[in-house]
Amino acid sequence: MHPVLRQAYKAEMTAAVSRYDTGDLQLAFSHLERAHILGQSFSVAHARTHWWMLKVGWRRRDFVEIAGQLPRILGALLFSRIWVPIGNTGGARVPPFKSMPIPEDLQALLDKYGRDAKTV
Repeated sequence: MHPVLRQAYKAEMTAAVSRYDTGDLQLAFSHLERAHILGQSFSVAHARTHWWMLKVGWRRRDFVEIAGQLPRILGALLFSRIWVPIGNTGGARVPPFKSMPIPEDLQALLDKYGRDAKTV
């Protein structure tokens, strides 16, 4: 992962974990969706995001989210380097193979520092 993209991914994950710790699960999940978009082409980052989505689902007692995240974690580990639905936000209420529009700020990062970008 390009260092600039890694920094943006880590910022979203840090914000998500911080909101999770304070109990703001809706905002935590929103940051996780953004982290998912940034990290979905990288197996470990992708799986980590789904793990945290599972934790949010567990804390909410949201059985749809819990059941949906378990296979997504496995899929993230196995298939991230082969193919991902671009822009998919990763929640269990979104079809796992659906491509989605990407917010402009994240699109700019992915265009410049995405999977095929050279690291420096």
